[in-house]
Amino acid sequence: MSLISYLTTIEFGAGTLATLPAHLATLGVERPLLVSDRGLFSTGLVDQVKALCPAGTAVFLEVPPNPTEEAVLAAVHIFAEAHCDGVVALGGGSPIDLAKGVALLASHEGPLERYAMILGGLEHITGNLAPVIAIPTTAGTGAEVGRAALLTLSDGRKLGFISPHLIPRRALCDPELTLGLPPGLTAATGLDALSHCIETFFSPRYNPPAEAIALDGAARIWRSIDRAVADGQDIDARTEMMMGSLQGGLTFQKGLGAVHSLSHALGGLKAVSLHHGTLNAILMPEVLAFNADVTAEKLARLTTVLGLPSGTDLPDALRTLNKRLGIPRGLRTLGVTDAMLDTVITGALADHSHQTNPKLLSADDYRTILAKTMI
Repeated sequence: MSLISYLTTIEFGAGTLATLPAHLATLGVERPLLVSDRGLFSTGLVDQVKALCPAGTAVFLEVPPNPTEEAVLAAVHIFAEAHCDGVVALGGGSPIDLAKGVALLASHEGPLERYAMILGGLEHITGNLAPVIAIPTTAGTGAEVGRAALLTLSDGRKLGFISPHLIPRRALCDPELTLGLPPGLTAATGLDALSHCIETFFSPRYNPPAEAIALDGAARIWRSIDRAVADGQDIDARTEMMMGSLQGGLTFQKGLGAVHSLSHALGGLKAVSLHHGTLNAILMPEVLAFNADVTAEKLARLTTVLGLPSGTDLPDALRTLNKRLGIPRGLRTLGVTDAMLDTVITGALADHSHQTNPKLLSADDYRTILAKTMI
């Protein structure tokens, strides 16, 4: 027996941002907290979105690249002080995940770690959450339709907070908001989205609808990512990338795998700041190669869907794609050292994505994969 459910209300297409006032009204949100970051503020987009919100909308911009417990608590303070009744999240995965954390702690008694999936938090998260409207500005995380928030606790643990109640009530996916995204960020976020489609497809959980969505999303990204990186104004490529990213988020129900258990653990390192999508791009070929002995049939299906010749070595094709798009060769080039690996492996073994890798990995297995990425 399998429980299969989908998911939330999505507005998709160029110009979708203009529907924000109507969705706020439908949800009964009169005093939202707008969560974004300083980078988007500098582009003028935050002011553009705030102008579509009710008068008196509060704003929180201090979102770290890997959102932290401290930032969540600071935003919750503003939420309470301004008597907010909803959250509008504008940006990539970091603002959207932080917004989910705000909605959670604004109505649930702390501490935050009580609600972490790996610590049994799922049963403690109720439907008593302020509504969240997510507006993605990258085509990467799928957080706008995802049930998880990745948050780094004060003690350095990067944990997943997972519940269907954390899925934003509305996702406004406007590919025009991604026009002009720099090539490096387009590549890293796009490969992040591809990793979601690929890992959920390989997850051993039974969910054929999610697998079909994952395959379609992977194909859209594979066909479009080179064009999107080469031309920041290609609206057709940007639309395909945003749909592929959305589809990756829609398949999170199946669970991810070792790419993400490792990237979550790496992202929790305090000594170095690492971009989640870049990590996934580097790790993905080596994890697929390690799992290949138990995923041969699915590897063949995925290769066909991507339009590659029969017999193509998909991990090697991914390495070639990374190189073509300018992704760093390995973790060492990002500042990861051998001394950090024990901490990373411990974190990966404890991560919620560890259990849904196609085969269960040991500490030595993780060490073998990491060794191939320490270039």
